[in-house]
Amino acid sequence: MFPEFETYLKEQESLSNDDIDMMRVKSIEKTLRRKEILVHQGEVCRYKIFVTKGLLRSYTTREDGSEHIMHFSPENTWFTDPESFANAAPSNYTIEALENSEVILWTKNDLRYLVNSIPGLKAYFDALIYKAGTTLRHRIHSAISSTTEEKYEEFIKKHADIYARVPLHMIASYLGVTRETLSRIRRAYTIGK
Repeated sequence: MFPEFETYLKEQESLSNDDIDMMRVKSIEKTLRRKEILVHQGEVCRYKIFVTKGLLRSYTTREDGSEHIMHFSPENTWFTDPESFANAAPSNYTIEALENSEVILWTKNDLRYLVNSIPGLKAYFDALIYKAGTTLRHRIHSAISSTTEEKYEEFIKKHADIYARVPLHMIASYLGVTRETLSRIRRAYTIGK
């Protein structure tokens, strides 16, 4: 698992071998089975997660059992519930493996140590946070101003890899529409191509 992360990290940031070794020592490697829960809604999210293989999702479950997917995280992406992780507060989300997955985990204390010890790592994480904030703002804007058809088309363009890996009802949940509505839109989209 760690060799994949090391390759990714060297492509993103110029860190020394000693810096990467320090990250390795503080890391926890974990293999998840498909449908395995890493964090249950109501538990504290104790880890910053890097996905080296597979696909994770975060979602909330309402009292009626319906799910609302907030985020998908495929290979080479960072993942966590930021509020729960930062504040040691109960998470509003469940984090689940949608496929057999391999992840690397860091605790808050270990990540803080690494950021304080490795020059450049703070700037790297600041850039990740900025990018995540920009993505979130774009998603909110799209949710309140785009038609369902536009949201669907944007999802296919931006997340073609995820689109091919998850069932339609999960895409509908992510977009905030019913499966029936998305099926109708998908048929119209396919015919129009």
